[in-house]
Amino acid sequence: MELRTLRYFLTVAEELHFGRAAIRLHMSQPPLSRAIRQLETELGATLFDRSSAGVALTPAGTVLLDEARALLDRADRVRLRVAAEVGTATITIGLLGEDTDPGVLRLADAYRGRHPHAEIRIRETDLTDPTCGLHAGLVDIALTRAPFDETGLAVRELRADPVGALLRSDDPLARRRSLRLADLARRRWFRFPEGTDPHWQSYWNGGEIRDGPVVRAVQECQQAVLWNGTVGMTLLDHRPTAGLTVVPVTDMLPSRVLLAWKRNHSNPLIHSFVRLATAVYRE
Repeated sequence: MELRTLRYFLTVAEELHFGRAAIRLHMSQPPLSRAIRQLETELGATLFDRSSAGVALTPAGTVLLDEARALLDRADRVRLRVAAEVGTATITIGLLGEDTDPGVLRLADAYRGRHPHAEIRIRETDLTDPTCGLHAGLVDIALTRAPFDETGLAVRELRADPVGALLRSDDPLARRRSLRLADLARRRWFRFPEGTDPHWQSYWNGGEIRDGPVVRAVQECQQAVLWNGTVGMTLLDHRPTAGLTVVPVTDMLPSRVLLAWKRNHSNPLIHSFVRLATAVYRE
């Protein structure tokens, strides 16, 4: 068995869908299906039940899932021990500034425990760069939010959070139980500087071109609403500063928390980070 084939199997087992697994692996579905069939032939066991209802692991597939994770983890540890010996066991992680995601603390503890001898560097960015420097080559992997230009990148979604409108507490709309984007159409919104990723800008402006004050950080977003009475989107569970409130917006898609990294990387710490983050965020 090749490690690459085991990674294919692990991805299908996690997605339980060949199409989604192929997208994650940046390959077409036919060669992925052939690789899994070949693996089943080598092992003499059916790993997946395939039916019109979907894909499910067989008992043999469940056994291999545990073993594949252990083998891939062991392979990464071998690479990392060699990298540590020659002084190259480093990873630079990009974080979106002022995002109070509780999963980050759990992930930091778990990753530090898994790789105590690795040098972990952190680069925090403001809201104008959702890739946290990934496209510019400043980080190895980003723990951030979508959407943004994914050209040349691999991504893994970890969670999706509902969003709402950030308003002054004395705003007439603040008394509503929920809002739609049409309710905010004539309002001024905070927006990001020119040059900000257009996918990111469009999402946080509800898919429209808005007029309003330019902001770069979460605190600036709050102050723009407090001082100017503007409106903007924020996470629904975000605790705003005094004088502000958050109202659910029912026709806004959730904000997706995800990992992003360069497709053609050679750093084994990235593989380990992705697998560990996936496990931590499923807890």
